[in-house]
Amino acid sequence: MKLEVILSVMNLDKKELDKKNITSKCTVINQTNKEGHTKYKNFDIYSYKEKGASNSRNRGLEKATEDVLILCDDDVVYNKDYEKIVLKEFKNNKDADMIIFNMHSPNRKKRVIKKNKRLHIYNSLHYASSNIAFRRKSIGNIRFDPMFGPNGVFGHAGGDDTTFVVNCLKKKLKIYSNTNFIGTMYHDKSTWFKEYDENYFYDKGALFTNISRVLRIPLFLQFLLRHRDFLKNVHFFKAFKLMIKGSNDYLKMINK
Repeated sequence: MKLEVILSVMNLDKKELDKKNITSKCTVINQTNKEGHTKYKNFDIYSYKEKGASNSRNRGLEKATEDVLILCDDDVVYNKDYEKIVLKEFKNNKDADMIIFNMHSPNRKKRVIKKNKRLHIYNSLHYASSNIAFRRKSIGNIRFDPMFGPNGVFGHAGGDDTTFVVNCLKKKLKIYSNTNFIGTMYHDKSTWFKEYDENYFYDKGALFTNISRVLRIPLFLQFLLRHRDFLKNVHFFKAFKLMIKGSNDYLKMINK
């Protein structure tokens, strides 16, 4: 069993690759102003003239060849033993299609996994893509939805990682949380997230509808009630109406 990292970057500086402690094979998807393929040490670098986190992840999934894959962003640095930890957990848990690991986060408060357990839709929506490792063959043709995430049609609320995990669960893949820390996520200043404005709630409505059309209204309400601190710029009822509109526009778009 071998491990491969899928690293998504923009306008790659090769010198930065050496700082990431990536010892396994690594497929780098570089979104820039030219196309091509080069190699640097253990890095396979593919450059594309396109944008979007989901597009980048999907390119990486097309190019990857090893048994276990980890998603990585340009603000992540791995622990020196990350490869050993991840492969050991997959070897010990033959049942696991996907394992979500911990990441240190010195620049932002982040949910910490405190128990190894099976995850379901109701407790799997809080993790970033860089926490995720999975068996390549288990994923099959499951891909990231380009409508969500940075530069997506409904990109102001993120969601590329969330929709990917949900799609895996809908395909009956078995997902587990794991308390091991495999690296540090520095959360550099976001180039796509602005604030909790009207666009955010509109796009969040589309995201929750992608997760569940049946439960979209309860999902809207529980989100707004749990995150009242997000409502400094938009009133509760205004935010709810925006989520309804985003939901309806999303359904119209996918049903064309």
